[in-house]
Amino acid sequence: MAAFNAERWLDGLPNHNIFQKIREKLDLEPSVNERGVAKNLTFCLGGDFFVWDDVDRVFYTTNLRQLNSDESSGNYQTLLCINAPLFEVCQVLLSPTQHHVALVGQRGVSVLELPQRWGKRSEFEGGRSEINCKTIPVAERFFTSSPSVKLRQASWYPNETDEPHLVLLTSDNTIRFYGLKSPQTLAKVLPVSQSEDDSSVHPPARSYAASLGEIAVAFDFGPISPPPRQLAARSSKDQLGYPLYILYENGETYLSYTSQANGVSVSKPVGPLPMYPAAEDNYGYDACAILCLPCVPSILVIATETGTLYHCVVLESEEEEETVAVEKWIGGAEAVPALYVFECVELELTLKVATGEDEEPQEFDFTCPIKLHRDPLCQHRYHCTHEAGVHSVGLIWVNKLQKFLQSGEEDKDSLQELAAEKRCIVEHILCTRPLLTSQSAPVRGFLIVSDLSLGATMICITSTYECILLPLLSSIRPPSPPLLCTHPGPGSGSSPLRGLADDSFEQHIRNILARSSTNPLVLKAGDKDASPPPPECLQLLSRATQVFSEEYILKQDMAREEMQRRVKLLTGQKNKQLEEMALCREERMSLREAAERLADKYEDAKYRQETIMNRVKRVLGSLQSQLPILSNSERDMRKELQSISDQLKHLDNCIKRVTMKMEYQKTQVDKDAPAARTTVSLNAHQKKVVQDVLREQGQQIGDMMKQIKDIKNHFSF
Repeated sequence: MAAFNAERWLDGLPNHNIFQKIREKLDLEPSVNERGVAKNLTFCLGGDFFVWDDVDRVFYTTNLRQLNSDESSGNYQTLLCINAPLFEVCQVLLSPTQHHVALVGQRGVSVLELPQRWGKRSEFEGGRSEINCKTIPVAERFFTSSPSVKLRQASWYPNETDEPHLVLLTSDNTIRFYGLKSPQTLAKVLPVSQSEDDSSVHPPARSYAASLGEIAVAFDFGPISPPPRQLAARSSKDQLGYPLYILYENGETYLSYTSQANGVSVSKPVGPLPMYPAAEDNYGYDACAILCLPCVPSILVIATETGTLYHCVVLESEEEEETVAVEKWIGGAEAVPALYVFECVELELTLKVATGEDEEPQEFDFTCPIKLHRDPLCQHRYHCTHEAGVHSVGLIWVNKLQKFLQSGEEDKDSLQELAAEKRCIVEHILCTRPLLTSQSAPVRGFLIVSDLSLGATMICITSTYECILLPLLSSIRPPSPPLLCTHPGPGSGSSPLRGLADDSFEQHIRNILARSSTNPLVLKAGDKDASPPPPECLQLLSRATQVFSEEYILKQDMAREEMQRRVKLLTGQKNKQLEEMALCREERMSLREAAERLADKYEDAKYRQETIMNRVKRVLGSLQSQLPILSNSERDMRKELQSISDQLKHLDNCIKRVTMKMEYQKTQVDKDAPAARTTVSLNAHQKKVVQDVLREQGQQIGDMMKQIKDIKNHFSF
């Protein structure tokens, strides 16, 4: 019952009053809205879900944990902007300190300060329904005075301790840093034009640069790391900074280092970073997004508008390879990082429909900007949102790559085998534009619920503000390990050989059933009441049938054949083992009979050996007795007998003397007895002395008698 209640929010959120209220005002949206661009108007803070209403310029928020309870399941709070933004909001970004939210549009940025929490349920301002929030316009004066400049990307500076800063990339090839304390004053400006003289760039020159693809289109911060030598000389040696990767439309990547120790400091962009293996087209054009995964080593994901993703490993290049690139770098750099393209992935933006036998295959020239999103639950996974839907990509080869780099082995064959066998897992989650002829309907919100108590869940908000909840793949982020009490003990019946196998048969079947393409959740774009034409329905049905046939039924047949071969092989091995067991039983019986015969022979041989040994002893004794010369032992025995004979004579003489003395004492006692009775009287002390003397003599006589008796017994006298 508790598990059921923990999942009630999965059914309650799609039917929440928030989405019903927003859907009622869809017709009031401005017609200038660029519907071909995917937006992200949602975010999640712990268990609180936020969605931006661009019509009323407010945030709606509700707690997902409270949706599991019967109380206040449909309640929500409204966060009002004191100074609402005048531009169309395309993205909302939560700050690293989780106290501010950036409202990002193509013509400006505003920052909303989240209110404080208190009360029983820790709601904003104790649970008030409407709350006025402080709103800070950022660079408002700049965007007002520069009507031709558009904002390409905005991001928070990845520092959780110092003052929050916003980083803005504008269409004039400039990255600007703004602090919230002075939102209209530049904290730092970084020109990112590829021309040597940045000050001489005029609008005509910008148009030429745009035609050549020399325009910065995206950037991303890498994990914190020590700065290079040229930055370390300006500041403390222990100071750490964030690498800033800048992507240009022609596919080139530049690198800069930023720090916020004593104000914002940024180094001059250097590059382009060399990419290996080299390609004639420099790995394509129309680059649109870059993402740095927080792994070791860092992994850069570069996306193009054609749906191509490049997974690049950031490593130090070899000395021979970096000679050309070093010339463009600042003198004194310790090492030039290079991008090693590990793999290339082609996303299926629109569905590839099946073609008939006589029809020519269709050529897809559909392009659209792609936005990359980190996964808060797994470092090796990221997500892509675009005009045609949502994709999820998991890099399952990162762990093996890290083990290979830490092993220090010089053999690169294992790395090549890894690149050939293990590829990333691409899941087509949501398709909002199944065909080229379909109307555009990009998503308006995308997030991953980071609270594990609610479950690893993906939330997608469609163009009509329908909330779709999908579980995340467990193959990329493995489930929780089992408890220790569930582990099999040493006495379990499982075979110990199974623990030695690196790749089990179950994993082999999983590899066979692994799908390279899937049928995503297809949404009806455009008018909700209008149905797609029959040709489109037929194409989609044919495509789904083909995918089910190739990726499901065909692979299940292959798995079934593999299991049948496995069963046949195991059956043959079982019969062979049964035959060998029968032979072993027969050999055991024969060995037992042979052991019994050998035991009888051993007893007989042991008895005969004892008999022979006794005869040998007797023969040797008789031979020894017939020898005229005594042996050493016989001489020793003779000496010992002689010494005993002498001792006996001495003891016999002693006994005779004692006997004579005893007889003499008796005669003396007899003579003196009458006189003693009359005349002799002894006191107590004298009696005691006499008794002690007699007792000692009696003990001596008893000891001597005992010795004589022992000697007689020893020599049998």
